[in-house]
Amino acid sequence: MAAFRVAVLISGSGTNLQALLDTVHGGSVEIVGVVSSRPGAPGLDRARRAGVDAAVFAIHDHEDRAARDRAIGDWLDARGVQLVVLAGFMELLDAEFIRRFAARIVNVHPSLLPAFRGLRAIEQAVDHGVKVIGVTVHFVDQEVDSGPIILQEAMELSYPARIGEIEKRVHRIEHRLLPRAVRLIAGGNVRLDPDNPRLVLIDDGAD
Repeated sequence: MAAFRVAVLISGSGTNLQALLDTVHGGSVEIVGVVSSRPGAPGLDRARRAGVDAAVFAIHDHEDRAARDRAIGDWLDARGVQLVVLAGFMELLDAEFIRRFAARIVNVHPSLLPAFRGLRAIEQAVDHGVKVIGVTVHFVDQEVDSGPIILQEAMELSYPARIGEIEKRVHRIEHRLLPRAVRLIAGGNVRLDPDNPRLVLIDDGAD
């Protein structure tokens, strides 16, 4: 059976990319491409060391965002990508790209969505004094951090809270949760409830 083909979009260091390379790449899942929005992203070196095709699609190299996102989509389609993983990709994708890869894009976000969407989610949580935060892996739709939730994992906070320490703990969860979600999707064990498209169903015993 052919491997399930995954692409990862990054903008920075690529630690979630590395977690995927270390845990799911090879065998039944293959990471066939890495896209960066920034030419100097360290994650590009992670991809190249793993022998994975990598490319940069910076906004300033294209007429506009729509043109850039079409170019990314063409690059992904040329590699037969079945799932697009946003792993620290710090730019919005346009509506046409989302439609083109509908129900085939996932994102990892450092909060228990729908709480604390968008940028600085951990800082938002600390500013609110919450006692529990966590990580969400979700399908991507045309709104920010609003798509159907695939997996979540929570952790408790204590105060005074140090952002750097919280980030380390959150990253450890991300590095477990994102690969798990990819494995489940690749195995055909994730589906949307036909009666409630907000609800993601995971087959019992699949993980």
